[in-house]
Amino acid sequence: MMTSICDVPGLIVGHDTDEVSVTGCTVVLPTSREGAVGGVDVRGGAPGTRETDLLRPENLVGRVHGVLLTGGSAFGLDAAAGVMRHLEERGVGFRVAEAIVPIVPSAVLFDLLVGSGRARPNADAGARACANATSAPPAQGSVGAGTGATVGKLNGPAWATKGGIGSASVRLADGTTVGALIAVNAIGQVVDLHTGRTLAGARRLDGPGFEPHEAYLGSGARGSVAGVAPAPGANTTIGVVATDARLDKAGVTRLAQVAHDGMALAIRPAHTMYDGDTIFALSTGEAGVPRPASEQAQLGAAAVWAVAEAIVRAVRAARGLGGVPATSELRWAT
Repeated sequence: MMTSICDVPGLIVGHDTDEVSVTGCTVVLPTSREGAVGGVDVRGGAPGTRETDLLRPENLVGRVHGVLLTGGSAFGLDAAAGVMRHLEERGVGFRVAEAIVPIVPSAVLFDLLVGSGRARPNADAGARACANATSAPPAQGSVGAGTGATVGKLNGPAWATKGGIGSASVRLADGTTVGALIAVNAIGQVVDLHTGRTLAGARRLDGPGFEPHEAYLGSGARGSVAGVAPAPGANTTIGVVATDARLDKAGVTRLAQVAHDGMALAIRPAHTMYDGDTIFALSTGEAGVPRPASEQAQLGAAAVWAVAEAIVRAVRAARGLGGVPATSELRWAT
């Protein structure tokens, strides 16, 4: 296990963080002017996305020039305009005659109940995130798209724990790298991959501790006891997996699909009707020749572990904001 998605050659990452309003956005940008081959897989029942249909393997556009992860719910999609502006000014995008159209698929998470619900990432925030992008390991925890993220909303937002954004990578024996960057804002609990112990989630109504996983089998009954049942769309874990292996659109789409297994390993439950769980996949192609199916299976396994580790890192690095405590601040949880 290595450091972050920036271990994948050909990518840079930038955050824009508003700690006052408790929201923000994050961009992943290919360094090649041609962009990267992109794919996506949406598993949650309440997604908020932009430019995802064009990533389907049968559609025309083969490359993307950036991916935006943002808070602000559907309002946060405005930040994509700033990413496009930043790229257009640099001549990066899909060329149609004299026009340049940057392709920037985007996904949002819901953070309007933390901090100020009237402040959302806008075009200027997206542009700032691009200006901040570097190849250094990105900051993790309560920054960028993870600034207002929370996890464990079974008992309503007042009993949640701070989520965040995390990153990890895996290098295969042949030197190929797979990385992940995940903003964790789930209704479910985040668990330790090895012990199954809850690391962050819904805090109990009757004393210290997190609700057990079995509490989610009550279909939101405990949330009703707290006075606030879970709301569709008020959650969502979003992210990007990337590799320097050379893949076509079908290959990166498959990588995005398999990467969701990492989400299911680390978040329980994942992919509910209350979440809009979405993973984008990118291939920078820096590692050379196209990969046969057998090697693509190895890439998928690496993506699963990178996603799961990134989720765990997100909540461990989080800080309390907007009145929501982080796991690191709960004595009984550490």
